[in-house]
Amino acid sequence: MNFQDFLEYVPKLIQVELPASEAHYKMAPLERILELNTIEIEKKNPKNAAVMMLFYPKNGKTHLVLIVRNSYEGVHSAQIAFPGGKYEIEDLIFENTALRETHEEIGIHPENIQIIMPFTRIYIPPSNFMVYPFLGICKEKLVFNPDVNEVAKIIELPLSVFLDDEILINTKMTTSYAKNISIPAFKIDEHIVWGATAMMLSELKEVFKKVL
Repeated sequence: MNFQDFLEYVPKLIQVELPASEAHYKMAPLERILELNTIEIEKKNPKNAAVMMLFYPKNGKTHLVLIVRNSYEGVHSAQIAFPGGKYEIEDLIFENTALRETHEEIGIHPENIQIIMPFTRIYIPPSNFMVYPFLGICKEKLVFNPDVNEVAKIIELPLSVFLDDEILINTKMTTSYAKNISIPAFKIDEHIVWGATAMMLSELKEVFKKVL
């Protein structure tokens, strides 16, 4: 989609009622759905984090940025994610966390990002994080400067590809909580996007479908 056309739809996005867990569960393994429906999240005292779902123009077309995390000793090693990270008390609000982490991870300054709206928070049991997603836009062409300690690769996903149901798949995977289970996912080039990122992408896609 042409980026200028995309900008005309932005005010309509804000008016859409978020589908929340209804959209999340479309891209969640059955085991995760059962866990989320039974767990008492408040008793887990989860840590907080925020991520940025950032749209921007590239060659005149609308793109969404994702990152491939570096391999490390942790449950989210080498996974596909949005730029983002842990809330720090100095952030004051979660929007600032998303902006700060986006700057630190991919080099986009907060002044260049306009936050449009928050999306539904999502709990991630394996890491005990409550994640707050935000939709943001940059109106200028971006030059990424990824943090080599955290980011292995940047994925520039065209909006037209994201909205195409051909990238929706089911695959087998071993996760932190089960072996060789069937999971819904997005297949983006050679990358499999699953788990919390896929669940957030699902809500984002449902909202776009209501206005485009």
